[in-house]
Amino acid sequence: MLPDHPWVAEHPEWFSRRADGSIAYAENPPKKYQDIYPLCFDHDFQGLYEECLRVVRHWIDHGVRIFRVDNPHTKPVAFWERLLADVARRDPDVLFLAEAFTRPAMMRTLAKVGFHQSYTYFTWRNGKDELTDYLTELSQETAHYLRPNLFTNTPDILNAYLQEGGRPAFEARAVLAALLSPTWGIYSGFELCENTPAAPGSEEYLDSEKFQYRPRDWAAADSSGDTIAPLITRLNALRRAHPALRELRNLRFHHVDRPELVCFSKHRPGAPGEPDDVVIAVVNLDPHHAREATVHLDLPSIGRTWEEDLRVTDELTGRTYTWRADNYVRLDPGTGPAHVFTVHGR
Repeated sequence: MLPDHPWVAEHPEWFSRRADGSIAYAENPPKKYQDIYPLCFDHDFQGLYEECLRVVRHWIDHGVRIFRVDNPHTKPVAFWERLLADVARRDPDVLFLAEAFTRPAMMRTLAKVGFHQSYTYFTWRNGKDELTDYLTELSQETAHYLRPNLFTNTPDILNAYLQEGGRPAFEARAVLAALLSPTWGIYSGFELCENTPAAPGSEEYLDSEKFQYRPRDWAAADSSGDTIAPLITRLNALRRAHPALRELRNLRFHHVDRPELVCFSKHRPGAPGEPDDVVIAVVNLDPHHAREATVHLDLPSIGRTWEEDLRVTDELTGRTYTWRADNYVRLDPGTGPAHVFTVHGR
């Protein structure tokens, strides 16, 4: 059965075909997308380019200012370089997000040719060492051209960490995504900690919204407390209130003497006469057990001397503490997997 899009009849040269003559559908092994038909740029690049630009501008003219582009790495880089430049000349406020889970070199190339934001490997970075190494790369090595958007989950990715960790895992990942990067995202159902896979070992959701309508009773979840929406609301309020959290290159990790706990900070110097903006987060990456450790703060990296005491407030509980260079921490996932401290001025 042929797809019914008019392009198929009017421009068959815009599509790839199988050996039997049928139009090839999209595949990303082992996944098959039999309702999607990839475009082929080999036979009429100019004609196909002009039509794609027309479609994009049609939606721009209807008020769309952000485009999430699915699998842009499967299209010619020259196509994106030209299209993004043409759009920017007329509509410089329009943003393009690259949903490209592919090799690092291609993800970096898409950023260099004009994509404003990029998906990342964050969903698969759950241990302290891999989180630290990857976010150091994003915040220091590639930050001058690749702007990461940390998604906790997607319609295609329900990571094993969320499947096995329950509510504490969802809370920890929300704190990490919201505070590590200036931009973050969640896929619908994350607020309700939906974590049932299609099958053991699969990252696909059972009852996936890709194939069916999924109404949710948000009011019932709010009244019963079976939601982490209040935490997400609080994290977004902190991001609005603290300019340091809206930057990427100011991310610094601090030493913790246990592998289950990770500590990082963001520091933005204040204007003359104004206090610095400093946020420090400590997260328990183990969703099953309480963990305790000593956090060793690199105080000069947040604008303080080694001898100074810090008066900090945990923005998730309202409690205030005095911290120094070395600090004991115990985090129980049952009562809250993270501290998110704001530092009072001198």
